[in-house]
Amino acid sequence: MKEERPASSAEAAEVMRTCLSDHSRLRVSGGGTKAGWGHVTPEPDTEISTAGMARVLEHNAGDLTAVVQAGVPLAGAQEVFAEAGQMLVLDPPPGRDDAATIGGILATADTGPLRHRYGGARDLVVGVTVALSDGTLARSGGKVIKNVAGYDLAKLFSGSFGTLGMIAELSLRLHPRPERTATAAVDCDGPEVLERASFALAHSSLEAMCLDVSWGGSGGKVMARFGGAAPEPRARAAAGLLEEFGDATTIEDDAGLWEEIRSRQRSENGAIVRIAGLPSELARISRAVERTGGSFVGRGALGVVWAQLRADDPRELVGRIEDLRHDLDPFPCVVLDASSDVRDKVDVWGGNQDSSVELMRRIKARFDPQGLCNPGVFVAGI
Repeated sequence: MKEERPASSAEAAEVMRTCLSDHSRLRVSGGGTKAGWGHVTPEPDTEISTAGMARVLEHNAGDLTAVVQAGVPLAGAQEVFAEAGQMLVLDPPPGRDDAATIGGILATADTGPLRHRYGGARDLVVGVTVALSDGTLARSGGKVIKNVAGYDLAKLFSGSFGTLGMIAELSLRLHPRPERTATAAVDCDGPEVLERASFALAHSSLEAMCLDVSWGGSGGKVMARFGGAAPEPRARAAAGLLEEFGDATTIEDDAGLWEEIRSRQRSENGAIVRIAGLPSELARISRAVERTGGSFVGRGALGVVWAQLRADDPRELVGRIEDLRHDLDPFPCVVLDASSDVRDKVDVWGGNQDSSVELMRRIKARFDPQGLCNPGVFVAGI
């Protein structure tokens, strides 16, 4: 396998053009923190690393925007933005050595607790430049926060896993960094209590930055984080609301709590299954995950959770994944972190994407007609 490391969008386009002329299957890699997601695929002929494209090109503090290359690690960009009291409101797990890149986060549609209030990466990108497999550069959007007419490539490339081309540059919307944070939390002794407590917070007038739930060991927790110049009164108000459901507390030194929540969206042993359910079905999801011996964390108001399943034998783990899917049908249950032994034996996407496969094939044919970009990560040919 040949590795290429372009330093600019133009160089990335040239590498893509060369791959086309050589009929080389290619894969774009960032920090490698999500390299094991998707179906197991053959090793590509060429791997294009974004490590050489790791610069913050512009930081327009007055406009709350920035332009970055796709290979910029999120942690490094946050340090730059913090100097102006700003942040990019993305907080997925950073991976080993804070290696997760902004381009990789968009390409895999990865998210963290801040998604509750601010949405995902696709909602924060105001402009994008991509290198297509024929060696051309395509751009959409701009550098300012406004409605832009035309094709929204950022939303199309979000979650595309590098199958349509290479994300090269991104224009991003920033937000003020909160001066302080505080969290209200309550321990819940049953699935129904967890569901009702999460529902009560989600439908209250309190504006939380994050609203997460966790479950494991026959017990759970609901947590709401608030930020700003004075977040403590809102956290205390949330704790008062939660007193109906259990022993509620307020935590002002809360950074460690939320780091632990984010870390539970990953697993080096076992498998992580992302369940896209409904807020009104948290009790059902809790019981189903508990029957597999697993645990989860997730976004309470969105109904999306990351379940951690464990088993010593890969075949047993595959069985637990299938049992979970059976119990939660028709909710999509996508296998993320898992060994290749497990991903070889299970459809990581859950088989629920059948109705969209034809549309995916048509988009793939439009952007990558030769099928060179990370083929097979979704299904054959995509």
